[in-house]
Amino acid sequence: MSKTILVTGGAGFIGSAVVRHLINDTDHTVVNLDKLTYAGNLESLTSVSDSDRYSFEQVDICDAEEVKRVFNTHKPDIIMHLAAESHVDRSIDGPGEFIQTNVVGTYTLLEQARAYWSALEGDKKAGFKFHHISTDEVYGDLPHPDEVEPGTELPLFTETTPYAPSSPYSASKASSDQLVRSWLRTYKLPTLVTNCSNNYGPYHFPEKLIPLVILNALAGKPLPVYGKGNQIRDWLYVEDHARALVVVALNGEIGETYNIGGHNEKQNIEVVQTICSILDEVKPKDSKYADQITYVQDRPGHDMRYAIDASKIERELGWKPQETFESGIRKTVEWYLANEGWWKAVLDGSYQGERLGSGS
Repeated sequence: MSKTILVTGGAGFIGSAVVRHLINDTDHTVVNLDKLTYAGNLESLTSVSDSDRYSFEQVDICDAEEVKRVFNTHKPDIIMHLAAESHVDRSIDGPGEFIQTNVVGTYTLLEQARAYWSALEGDKKAGFKFHHISTDEVYGDLPHPDEVEPGTELPLFTETTPYAPSSPYSASKASSDQLVRSWLRTYKLPTLVTNCSNNYGPYHFPEKLIPLVILNALAGKPLPVYGKGNQIRDWLYVEDHARALVVVALNGEIGETYNIGGHNEKQNIEVVQTICSILDEVKPKDSKYADQITYVQDRPGHDMRYAIDASKIERELGWKPQETFESGIRKTVEWYLANEGWWKAVLDGSYQGERLGSGS
């Protein structure tokens, strides 16, 4: 049965992938609610914006009256809450925006969702879900191979791993996760939570590692690598993540948490070197792109390793990633080469590739 799904942050990187997937691959109706901060970009949705199943509302999730209006106008069946400030470096420079959007915004959305849901009746009320999308960074970091005896089996984040956030960003997301769970326990609001690993792919705002490296490489600029570049992340192709989120929103059990990962643990320096190798192949120049790699001062409080155990979502909901890191990163590099107009407009606007989050 077709549902109306409200996606907060639907003009962002992950949110826009969710919206495109819902419009292109399902028959559900989508309401995109986005404040359009620096990272929100409606150009990421031009392929679906003409659909009669898509509508856009420029609204701040901290604005209770506007959120209430959107609920009452569109009468959603499912809330997929992705709206968030999400860049660790920016949270170091200015944590206040992260507390406002990620904590106060989530609280405001929960309260308006509770009031809306309480007034529903019958199947509409019984089928309502509030799906909160979060990050693996709430768990802190894991032992790094450099810190243990060779051959030691390294742990993974599971859905029951205790929270130990390291940055203002991850602390604000941990706070929002716990708000969502408490609204279920106290008010019985039907909520569920997902925590994902590092996303990458098309339409990624270029403050993040992979798009920044691609675009700096093409521009002949230094490729900044924090510290030794030995920080490990589990990389998840954004379209795989979008598919997982929709599976959870439609079929996930109320009150459950699902970890979503790509099964692709890579050191940051490996990621940068892989991008350089692909560019050497598909857009060669006189020198090697890897010659542009530059090691810079590490981020304050930098977590060394993230790794997701995604066995629960595969076992219970049948999802697993379709892309390997090798296939996904090649698609990503090729997308940036083919979509110069999209990223040039971004670089001409709110961000020019400057270093953020030095802690100074």
